[in-house]
Amino acid sequence: METDRKIVLKENERIDDLERNHYQIIQNPALFCFGMDAVLLSGFARAKEGNLVLDLGTGTGIIPLLMEAKTKAKHLTGLEIQEESADMARRSVLLNGLEDKISIVTGDIKEAGKLFGAASFDVITSNPPYMIGEHGLRNPEDAKAIARHEILCTLEDVIAQAAVLLKPGGNFFMVHRPFRMTEIMVLLHAYKLEPKRMQMVYPFVDKEPNMVLIEAKRGGKPRITVEKPLIIYKEPGVYMPEIYEIYGY
Repeated sequence: METDRKIVLKENERIDDLERNHYQIIQNPALFCFGMDAVLLSGFARAKEGNLVLDLGTGTGIIPLLMEAKTKAKHLTGLEIQEESADMARRSVLLNGLEDKISIVTGDIKEAGKLFGAASFDVITSNPPYMIGEHGLRNPEDAKAIARHEILCTLEDVIAQAAVLLKPGGNFFMVHRPFRMTEIMVLLHAYKLEPKRMQMVYPFVDKEPNMVLIEAKRGGKPRITVEKPLIIYKEPGVYMPEIYEIYGY
């Protein structure tokens, strides 16, 4: 199958509309599709005009695509270790005619400092694997497992490399799970990425939070702002107005 930009789709792949700037993304449900966490992170993250942005573990490139649509960043780079996902991301960049604005690099997060050099970026984003180790995994080599479990990189790997890659005063944005909050805060502080902003995400107003959005600044002073909770659903199947706004509906 081919698109109007002569982008060839491979087996099981599809094109989804991102509802932003008419951008589209190539995905393969058999491998992994982006989730709400990536969309919420793109809405939470900030990039100023002229900024250089890096997304660690970009998957199929969803965060660079949405950040390009929502900000005036000068250039965005996505780093992804799984070649199949990186290939889809590159073809999505071509599909949207964004070759001059977004680069996709195949590589290991643990080697990111060597790949790009220290203090290379103003903003770094990451939607890293949430689950620790290989607990409960049937196939540790499965693409979905790699995206969800700390098989190829750990939380510390992500934070350590962000600290190396950020310019002084640069900002790190991450989405993660509240059950690892203590570990997140300890690691950020240890690598001199001072937490500055945090927002808890709740599926419903009467449920426990299932995501946390965090902003940290390299070399920042200790002081954090806790933003009002972000509620996803007003009722089953109906988003709260803030979520529709983030999605661009």
